[in-house]
Amino acid sequence: MSPERDDLLAYPRPSVAADVVLLTVADGELNVVLRKRDQGSHAGEWMLPGTMLRERERLGDAVLRCLDTRMHIQGRSPRQLHVFDDPERDERGWVLTVTHLDVLPLSALELGLQHGHGQLRPVSQVHGLPFSHDEIIAWAVKMVRWEYGQAPDPWNLLDSQFTMTQLRQAHDAVVGAVHQKDTFRRTMEPLLEALEERAVPPGGNGLGRPARIYRKRPDGYQPALIMA
Repeated sequence: MSPERDDLLAYPRPSVAADVVLLTVADGELNVVLRKRDQGSHAGEWMLPGTMLRERERLGDAVLRCLDTRMHIQGRSPRQLHVFDDPERDERGWVLTVTHLDVLPLSALELGLQHGHGQLRPVSQVHGLPFSHDEIIAWAVKMVRWEYGQAPDPWNLLDSQFTMTQLRQAHDAVVGAVHQKDTFRRTMEPLLEALEERAVPPGGNGLGRPARIYRKRPDGYQPALIMA
């Protein structure tokens, strides 16, 4: 075994990318944000928003720069998801990507979508993307769906106060399956605080039983991005 060397230039150095998986709920199902590449290889193809790490730049700063300049998204804090380091994932050369994840309400994406910088695609219809992006999205979806099986709306897709029906519909959309009402309620109620006020019935005509309003317990589960 050869001794380790302090001269870093003696070792091969890959390029480093920062790709971002942005997930949201639209039309009752989980969607991912894709951006059309406007130049270089794969120009005109849809893929995840991403950027190359600049000289002496932190990964987190690269992610925020990417979201701001490519998607007009500010004020978010994506979490590091996973490193994808297959040497063959990019035909241009040796490029590893440190992927980040954010799950956000559709309203937070409106500006970027309105300006044509991105499109929504149901995660069930993602296939054939370059740079191993299919695999990256599948990893993120698996993580988020696992988290939504552990706690009520861990990524805050809903407002801070919600009805049980709204919560269940959000979980149905994320998980891609319909939860049984009573089972879902029994699972989630211990993790919620019931408020005194009630929701106004649809139409505001006083007909129908007002639904109870809940909020998440302050000591509840938060996404940790830990997966075996």
